[in-house]
Amino acid sequence: MALKTSAGFLRLKHLKQVVRLLSAHTRPETVINGGKPAEFPGAKAPYVTQMKFLNETSYDPIPIYRVMENNGEIIDSREEPNIENETLINMYNTMVQLNNMDKILYESQRQGRISFYMTNYCEEGIHVGSAAALSPRDLVFAQYREVGVFLYRGVTVTELVNQCYGNHEDPGKGRQMPVHYGSKQFNLVTISSPLATQMPQAVGAAYAFKRVPNNDRCVICFFGEGAASEGDAHAAFNFAATLDCPVIMFCRNNGYAISTPAIEQYRGDGIAARGPSLGIQTVRVDGTDLLAVYNAVSRAREYAVTNNKPVLIEAMSYRVGHHSTSDDSSAYRSLEEIKKWNTDESPVQKFKLYLEHKGLWDVESDKTWNKEARNIVIKTMQEAEKKKLPNWKEMLEDVYYDMPPRIQKQMQQMEEHLKKYPEHYPLDQYQSD
Repeated sequence: MALKTSAGFLRLKHLKQVVRLLSAHTRPETVINGGKPAEFPGAKAPYVTQMKFLNETSYDPIPIYRVMENNGEIIDSREEPNIENETLINMYNTMVQLNNMDKILYESQRQGRISFYMTNYCEEGIHVGSAAALSPRDLVFAQYREVGVFLYRGVTVTELVNQCYGNHEDPGKGRQMPVHYGSKQFNLVTISSPLATQMPQAVGAAYAFKRVPNNDRCVICFFGEGAASEGDAHAAFNFAATLDCPVIMFCRNNGYAISTPAIEQYRGDGIAARGPSLGIQTVRVDGTDLLAVYNAVSRAREYAVTNNKPVLIEAMSYRVGHHSTSDDSSAYRSLEEIKKWNTDESPVQKFKLYLEHKGLWDVESDKTWNKEARNIVIKTMQEAEKKKLPNWKEMLEDVYYDMPPRIQKQMQQMEEHLKKYPEHYPLDQYQSD
């Protein structure tokens, strides 16, 4: 018989192994503990008799919420937010103003007029959609690519440009590098450079809000998928969940943390997957769809304020521009990839088409506003660079309420030095006492 041969014997042996494996995976589960779930202090879950390791493919990916098609048409009319026409136009105007500011200030840096800049192309819908959904009293902790939130809240182009030029009208008095804005008046915490430092700070601020009865305020904290790799991010998520803080943790996943692509930043289903595992209400949204972002933040805010609990939003987008003026993104991604996102998925283009469908906008209106927005930035920039720089004493002031003796000594030594060698310092460019 054929089965008596060594080859036939091996085939029979292999077949028996397959049958055993199949039967092991299809046998009915044994009922354990009377079908009751385990109630350990650390987890409540059912018992099973078959061991199975879970990974990122063990469940379906978190879906991406969307309201508009790329052509500006609404997918489901029930999801179209009820926003006044005047507000819709203001939202679009803000995005266009931001685009023009990005173009001109980027070139300004290239010309050596400012030291640094970061653009916001293809992320404008995240800024404006979220800002429009919030209350002006809500506290904002931005990272460094949310300047549209500042514009929508009421911070003027003049204030933003003054900060980039570091002149004496800069609220930071020239101490910070460009694009590190802040405004106490509009509840915008000053931006800091180190990644993720704003995340536990935002949770702490939300916890303080929670302790005030009937506060009706929440905190929103913006961060990128790269910042989510920092230890501060994990601590912030866990504190937000365990302390039940009214905070919206808003991740803009734009695909790149400087030159590091998302695939090298994390394994698994993006940043949103971390929310449910920590007990945080979570939604993933199309970040190029302004209306989807608006709905997501609006509902997240309502939940956070009503329940004093956190929400995690992951907005999927793409960083069309270089990370900053210190970066050349063509070294790590193709121009074809950039072009695709800049044309097919542009949030500005989508929203403009949406307004046109509603009869609120047209080609002539667009041309007129683009020209006006550009002129505003150019005029402001020309005025900003003519303004004097902060007084040199500013670098020693505003740190201590009472200036300690050692700083007083440094101030005195500097004054004597400048009197002795005035020809070596362009003091006429600085604000006088």
